[in-house]
Amino acid sequence: MERLEIVESAQSAPMEGFRHDCELRGLTKETVDHYTWCMRHFLEFLRAQETRYDQIDLRTLTSYLELLRSRSARYKTVENVYAAISAFYEYLVFEGRMATNVVLPFRKRYLRRYKDGSEQMERRLLSVEEMSRLVNSIIDPRDRAIALVFAKTGIRRRELLNLDVGEVDWRDDSVKLKPTAKRSNRVVFFDEECAVALRRWLAYWERLAPKTQALFVSYQSLTRLDRSSLYSAVTKYAEALGFHKPNSPRLEDHFGPHCFRHYFTTFLLRNGMPREYVKELRGDSRREAIDIYNHIDREELRKSYLACVPKLRV
Repeated sequence: MERLEIVESAQSAPMEGFRHDCELRGLTKETVDHYTWCMRHFLEFLRAQETRYDQIDLRTLTSYLELLRSRSARYKTVENVYAAISAFYEYLVFEGRMATNVVLPFRKRYLRRYKDGSEQMERRLLSVEEMSRLVNSIIDPRDRAIALVFAKTGIRRRELLNLDVGEVDWRDDSVKLKPTAKRSNRVVFFDEECAVALRRWLAYWERLAPKTQALFVSYQSLTRLDRSSLYSAVTKYAEALGFHKPNSPRLEDHFGPHCFRHYFTTFLLRNGMPREYVKELRGDSRREAIDIYNHIDREELRKSYLACVPKLRV
């Protein structure tokens, strides 16, 4: 009877409330689904340990970490799982159901990439020469187009996944992104190197004849490419060149989709693009009134972009 009560208590964890809280905070559906999946997996572990969700301690979290590592979970996966668990317990603290979030000190001690403000690691930054090597190592037309769109626009992974064919404007080599909570300016430009790769991919895309207008599709299902497939389409080439070490705990040893955004921003600034132009192309949120009223001429922005974006000799 005692075991059944414990199991029932574990099952009664306020998952619906947590999910609703994540939605109210403006997290993307993808993030909410990921957090929910991670927490359900963690709750299954707690049931096996006969531990209630509101009675976890550092020992519980350590046991779960040992379990994940025994299953050869990648460091990034472990990090993401504990980010979800921490978000759940932060919600419980906010709701007054728990006094403290015990996950925070655990992440600080055992997940070294957790940003505690004192020991932050930097993302992997490729040089222009290294980025050229990466792009030129890609033969597949879809994957090369993906890498060049990332490198030449600095857009986020979700923004690239949501692109449709009709959103590419060949009149001025630009793309209009779908609206998101994180982005202000929705228009980004690309140069001739990227245009060549996009045209080559679109010619192949037409032969595939997918039943979707998604710009990047899966070869297997001919549906919109998903997050994990996109990640693999980038990292497998970076890993082959030694730019990505998936099992390393060091952030600077990893190269993923967001590293293109880091590269894009860094080299536009180094090549002399005004900071407000870089912010506009990145779509950074406008936090001050002066940002809202400071309208940047589109043609001036395009010319500045073409003058500053690095050439990759593709």
